[in-house]
Amino acid sequence: MARPGHARNRPSLEEDEDEEAEDPLDAMISRTGCAAQHRELQECMAARQDWRHCQTQVRAFGECMARRQRAEELQLKEQGLEQKPRCHDPFNPASVGAPKSHS
Repeated sequence: MARPGHARNRPSLEEDEDEEAEDPLDAMISRTGCAAQHRELQECMAARQDWRHCQTQVRAFGECMARRQRAEELQLKEQGLEQKPRCHDPFNPASVGAPKSHS
């Protein structure tokens, strides 16, 4: 006897292709406003097969994402909701759990 869940209806390949569910990463990048830069980077990578040949696109995407992050941080600061570090950053001694310097 099959266990529950094993007999569930699965969409056929044709149905799956028709739905074309958006990739979660693509959805996240779209929300940043940097989708065009990301698409250009992906196209360069597909054509050149080596990220080192796509430095213009890498920089453009990185700069767009950095602008987005600064805008979010400014908005949070204006709302009095400064974002705390999410994890230990070894390059930022002010981060949570940072090791004390040995002087």
